[in-house]
Amino acid sequence: MTEWDMICWLQITSGRGPDECCWVAAQIVKQIVNEALSKGYKAHILQTIPSTAPDIFKSALVAVEGEDIHTFISTWEGTIQWIGKSMFRPDHKRKNWFAGVNSLNPPEESHIKTGEIKVESMKSSGPGGQHVNKTESAIRVTHIPTGVVAVAREERSQHLNRKLALSRLYEKIKQDKEGVKLKLQKERWSYHNELERGNPVRVYKGSDFTLKKS
Repeated sequence: MTEWDMICWLQITSGRGPDECCWVAAQIVKQIVNEALSKGYKAHILQTIPSTAPDIFKSALVAVEGEDIHTFISTWEGTIQWIGKSMFRPDHKRKNWFAGVNSLNPPEESHIKTGEIKVESMKSSGPGGQHVNKTESAIRVTHIPTGVVAVAREERSQHLNRKLALSRLYEKIKQDKEGVKLKLQKERWSYHNELERGNPVRVYKGSDFTLKKS
């Protein structure tokens, strides 16, 4: 088994939802790390993007390492539902909140020289060309020898977008080297903005974030 097979990154996102969804994202991060450690994997938080309230996240990136890691990842990847009363708006009637988990491969930086990569910042654009924010947080990376390009624009942090863009670039190059036809990955921004509500892979409930048994 290669090092690539033993390490995976998990992107946890609130899907641009309200603080309740950011709270759910933060609880998911804790659950993933604790569950991974309890199963003998290594796990640590690479980065978090905080929301307006303390200790809650718009998004986060977690690294998990160990043998047969993809079996563990498969139990988390998808939409996570939380059933509970808003702790930020006590009178709010909504009881169902969602966050998402998406996996990606970490970059194999040792295989590509830094000087072969061109990194460009650009403004994140929404539907109709409207800017999601005024800062140049989106990142486009180009592998100069091959012309392979990858973009990340869904996060407000330029640093995290750079990590995501590089991961996508390395994955495309890896596929190309293996002779696999390059397939454009679904843009992470669409995943970050549109969570699938219909079929959650896990459902939690209550202020103690208890896993609901099926």
